[in-house]
Amino acid sequence: MTDAPPNDDLAVRLDALQPELVAIRRDIHAHPETAFEESRTAALVAGKLREWGLEVTEGLGGTGVVATLKGRRPGQRAIGLRADMDALFIPEATGKPYASTVEGKMHACGHDGHTTMLLGAARVLAEDPDFGGTVAFIFQPAEEGLKGAPAMIEDGLFDRFPVDAVYGMHNMPDLPVGRFAIRPGPFMAAGDRWKVTFRGTGGHGGAAPHLSVDLTVLQAQYILALQTIVSRNVAAVDSAVISVGAVQGGALGSTNVMPAEVVLGGTSRTFTPAIRELVERRMRELAEGLAALAGATVEFEYNKPGIPLVNHAEQTRIAAEVAAGLVGGDKVDENAVPTTGGEDFAYMLERKPGAFIFMGNGAGGATSEGLHTPNYDFNDDAIPYGIRYWVSLVRREMGETGA
Repeated sequence: MTDAPPNDDLAVRLDALQPELVAIRRDIHAHPETAFEESRTAALVAGKLREWGLEVTEGLGGTGVVATLKGRRPGQRAIGLRADMDALFIPEATGKPYASTVEGKMHACGHDGHTTMLLGAARVLAEDPDFGGTVAFIFQPAEEGLKGAPAMIEDGLFDRFPVDAVYGMHNMPDLPVGRFAIRPGPFMAAGDRWKVTFRGTGGHGGAAPHLSVDLTVLQAQYILALQTIVSRNVAAVDSAVISVGAVQGGALGSTNVMPAEVVLGGTSRTFTPAIRELVERRMRELAEGLAALAGATVEFEYNKPGIPLVNHAEQTRIAAEVAAGLVGGDKVDENAVPTTGGEDFAYMLERKPGAFIFMGNGAGGATSEGLHTPNYDFNDDAIPYGIRYWVSLVRREMGETGA
């Protein structure tokens, strides 16, 4: 069941804006662009922001857009609000009239909705800048694993647009519209990627397996050994995930041939630097040890494209209070269970105080499928809640004096 939005002047204004905002969201949805290719989306965003009277900078970190708005009240405080713009390499299967027009790409994570909600907040605040200080509206490229946040930071994001705090938000399909979830401290995991390549002699699997180094057995032993890291090396009070996502070796056209090379790849998720180091070390030790026992060689690669997302206590408290003021405290989970999903907004939180919150995207028959699936679609009923959250957060952070 979807909770009804508040009935006040802003709600009336958002009701009037909703058709236009839905049209923007669905236009972005129909034209998905993946990491660092968000030229059309960035142009649409920049055009709307300029149309509404904001100062706009394009091309930050590649295809990023930043708009600034100064309130009419006195005040020097500044905060950043961030939305992501990129899509995923997933063929869409929703069958919606506004489904992706780009083969093999779709907005399967709701970044079209995130962009639309931040645009809506920029428009509402530009029409009534009743706050003290400056808001930076940050539209980020390449959130999906390619470090768009670090790219913007390295391109001078916080030097050119200094802020005292920065906030982010993401939709959650399993949370009803009108509800929020947040927690202080570690909230999302570091999403690492690993690859192990075992090499041996290869050979005839029928006539002379005893003369070969059997890499298929070795990779099976390694996969099973990986399961002992979390169960026996990571303390029960800590968390980690290790998953195998790919196994490649041999050829189905020649199944009597034992492969001379087998490659495994996957992901690991951790919340602290200590557990991250432990997982990497144990994965390497097991690969090298088992390869030595089998008489094989091994190449171990461990890549760290992300870091854990850690919410700051004060900004988390503010964000939770703002959400509770919109929908009631009983609809805000202030101690949400951490998720092992990754989010490169973590890099912004590494540089500046801030908080990241989840907002509901599911309700009744409109409930969307899971994130990163072919049938996912952002729930347009959530748009007003996201805008209200952003607008209320600005007014809470930079009220009458903006001090």
